[in-house]
Amino acid sequence: MNRRYTFWGVVILLAAFHLVILSAGFFSPYSYSEQHRDLPYAPPSRIHFIDSQGHFHVRPFVYGWKYDAHSPGSYVADLATPYPVHVFAFGSAYKIAGLIPSRIHLFGVDPPGSIFLMGTDGYGRDQFTRFLYGGQISLAAGLIAAALSLALGLVVGSIAGFYGGWLDNALMRGGDVFMALPWLYLLFAVRAALPLHVPQGQIFLLIVAVIGLIGWARPARLIRGVVLSAKERNFVLAARGFGASDFHLLRRHILPRTYNIVLTQMTLLIPQYILAEVTLSFLGLGIGQPLPSWGSLLSALQEYYVLASYWWMYLPAILLVPVFLAYSQIANALQELFSPVAL
Repeated sequence: MNRRYTFWGVVILLAAFHLVILSAGFFSPYSYSEQHRDLPYAPPSRIHFIDSQGHFHVRPFVYGWKYDAHSPGSYVADLATPYPVHVFAFGSAYKIAGLIPSRIHLFGVDPPGSIFLMGTDGYGRDQFTRFLYGGQISLAAGLIAAALSLALGLVVGSIAGFYGGWLDNALMRGGDVFMALPWLYLLFAVRAALPLHVPQGQIFLLIVAVIGLIGWARPARLIRGVVLSAKERNFVLAARGFGASDFHLLRRHILPRTYNIVLTQMTLLIPQYILAEVTLSFLGLGIGQPLPSWGSLLSALQEYYVLASYWWMYLPAILLVPVFLAYSQIANALQELFSPVAL
């Protein structure tokens, strides 16, 4: 019972995280491209309830940052003016679900104040905002690439397992080739063959297509094994004896027995493909500026002075760890759930 509650708790938390990412415009205080050029690499804002005079405030507030005269490149809090944090504040324009325009944000402060929950980058852009918007690209890449891999794996594995013979042999040998392909070097080669200035949409589709097309072989092998076993079942043989077509046998009796494999593989592949997109963007092969992705947020860590001086630039990487762990726990729970079921 405890495992079941834990499983559903993780599912709910992961679903809530995806909902926040999908609604990035509402949950973030700024636009992902908005710059505060006077505040590059500003540390995270500190939420206060007690001001510098010792007075308690019911509404939380933040202080602005100003340069520290005694330590170049550092900031100190400007205690002269507190900026109350407003709920449902008006700010930069965005579109809900890409369709409905809105200017209402979950929280914000009045100008000239600013609030940076995760600090800013070298251009003074809010890291928290860019993390949420970057999640839309990275999560979409993982979801679409995983769906593409599983769709191809389902088709190839079903055909190979159901018909067998030379077709099975040819498809599985082709799968071996795809499993041996070094996708990172392949992307290097494909990206080098493209012009320097490529629209960001085409780069996104290229990443998704390459990752998804290379990753179909492993789920295809698993699905093939299920189909090989299922097609010899008595009820399948009986349906064939009554004249059922191959399509009917696959759709009605065989493919439903592969859905547990598909679901488990989906939870395993999504974090792998998210990490692949993060790696590519980190290396400069993925989505470029000014669009954010989780990989491009981490690309600043290639600079030594950023590594040594600005600890908050690690926060996007730290926040990814529980996301990957949540997917891993769901995958393990699904494997335990489906393992006793006879295939």
